[in-house]
Amino acid sequence: MSDSANATARIPSGRKSLAASSERIALGPLDGRYFGAVAPLVDYLSEAALNRDRVGVEVEWFIHLTNNNVLPGTELLTAEQQAGLRGIVTEFDAESVKELADIEKVTVHDVKAVEYFIGNRLAALGLERLKPLVHFGCTSEDINNLSYAVGVKGAVEDVWLPAARTLVAKIAAMAEENRAVPMLSRTHGQPATPTTLGKELAVTAFRLTRQLDRIAKTEILGKINGATGTYAAHYASVPTADWEAVAKSFVESLGLTWNPLTTQIESHDWQAELYADMARFNRILHNLCTDVWSYISIGYFAQVPVPGATGSSTMPHKVNPIRFENAEANLEISNALLDTLGATLVTSRWQRDLTDSSSQRNIGVAFGHSILAINNVLGGLGRLDTAEAVLADDLDHNWEVLAEAIQMVMRAEAIAGVEGMDDPYERLKDLTRGHRVDADRMQEFVSGLGLSAEAQARLLDLTPGKYIGIAESLVDHLNK
Repeated sequence: MSDSANATARIPSGRKSLAASSERIALGPLDGRYFGAVAPLVDYLSEAALNRDRVGVEVEWFIHLTNNNVLPGTELLTAEQQAGLRGIVTEFDAESVKELADIEKVTVHDVKAVEYFIGNRLAALGLERLKPLVHFGCTSEDINNLSYAVGVKGAVEDVWLPAARTLVAKIAAMAEENRAVPMLSRTHGQPATPTTLGKELAVTAFRLTRQLDRIAKTEILGKINGATGTYAAHYASVPTADWEAVAKSFVESLGLTWNPLTTQIESHDWQAELYADMARFNRILHNLCTDVWSYISIGYFAQVPVPGATGSSTMPHKVNPIRFENAEANLEISNALLDTLGATLVTSRWQRDLTDSSSQRNIGVAFGHSILAINNVLGGLGRLDTAEAVLADDLDHNWEVLAEAIQMVMRAEAIAGVEGMDDPYERLKDLTRGHRVDADRMQEFVSGLGLSAEAQARLLDLTPGKYIGIAESLVDHLNK
């Protein structure tokens, strides 16, 4: 054998650098392959959105101080001046992002760059004299905590919650459609008391709805109280102002809840609470994915093929449940980040360290993987057909699940005084444990028990498909 044949195969050296491409190539999947699914988050949780929100908070603080005559020597702004200031925010675009980045190269400080960015525009509004009012009394975290709060609030309310609610509505609709479709339960993976497919889907919809309600009610806190949360610089410069009242009214004007007690940073507890609830939603959704995947594997659901799609590179017959598998992976990645954020953000050394700064830059990534999973599950559910014949056949092969019903009827009969109802559990165990029991064998057993006529007739009429209790009507709890 030649040396070339023995050589280890490897990718040739001397490849062109993809990083040197004239077009920026995404490093991660959310900014590349899956960008279309997560693009709405860019307006809330990207670096550019954070900077726009920083500009917005600084502008509103400027206007708030003048509107309330907090500092001697300031005057009320004209309507045109206020509109001009707010226009800095509404007109914030790609050129603004570049300009801000150029300023930051000099300041080597992102929030200071925002201050200069705004200050450079005041002369055109006739406000050059009030340039010192920009960022007045603020530490960087006063601006950052409010900007993140505004961005996260918008992302939750405008992007994540609508997507999650659409998905839950789809699950609830499937529960309604399948409310009366009997299905064999499996506890510990073994055949168990039947239910309906709709009732099982309703359980998931109910669980997810509870988490959405918690998330929607999240109290989002903010603060603007200086370098260590004492208003020291505020009172040193303007001792006559009621700075707590000024701060409270400003934070509340942004649609946030005022936090009166902080160090240099707002403590981020609300973020940890929110991310814990989102992670719990993700975990419940992950449970749905694994259940649906399993139901597909045993034929309870048939997948509707996508025209032209390939399920396997070598096996033409396959229609893989890739939507649910993709969702599982993305939910796990999202939760890894959400859990880390929740654990990291509630801790800060003494009055301030910067671990939160680096951590919070990944909020959008955590949201993005969750949104991607939600979209995948929604798409996967939309291509499922319930295989009712398969569900019915599975029930018909598991008559032993009626053992529970027969045992309970025997107990009730014994209490009512019917003779010969001793040891019902043991008698059914001998009949069913480790054995498959068909309809004839089960009915023969029931007929020989000596039940009252009414009880015997009731049991002889019972089939696995009818043994579903009130499963069908339990779906109605989704509408309460």
